[in-house]
Amino acid sequence: MTLISRRGLILAGGASLGLAACGNGVGSNGAVKIDARVDATRDYMRSNFPKASQELSQAAGVLYMPLITEAGFMFGGAFGRGALRINDVSVDYYSAAQASWGLQIGAQQYAHVLLFMTQDALARFRAAEGWEAGADVTYALPTGGEEAGVATTTTQAPVIAYVFGQAGLIAGATLKGTKYTRIIP
Repeated sequence: MTLISRRGLILAGGASLGLAACGNGVGSNGAVKIDARVDATRDYMRSNFPKASQELSQAAGVLYMPLITEAGFMFGGAFGRGALRINDVSVDYYSAAQASWGLQIGAQQYAHVLLFMTQDALARFRAAEGWEAGADVTYALPTGGEEAGVATTTTQAPVIAYVFGQAGLIAGATLKGTKYTRIIP
């Protein structure tokens, strides 16, 4: 007769819970949920940032990340899922993962949208195993109720990022990178 130690039982239980939490997407409605959130994010953006509608219509592709959750205390992270749309049709689904460290504390949720303004930028994003936001991204941030949009100096940017809908509070200076990875919801 084999006895299972308490430690083995805890490890087995933790592994079982971890595997149960990782849905593989087969038979799930993950894509339906993501698409519903993407539709709501797109509609919010169009109604609250009318100038952004022009960029949305000119983009070769748009990656909508409707809900990113971020938390940190010295070390932090963020995660969210979304969809890449071309001609307003979801063609791929992505997760965004972010790691950060530095002087930080708090938690927040927000949405962000990446507009790929050139076919080349879109092709590089889709071909990458894991794409990281870098120097080729220009940010269009709504501030104090002002209109979010790009200035004439950023209209030539290959990728434009809108960040909006922040809820919560996180403060501090951090070094971070966001990696986008194709997923099967």
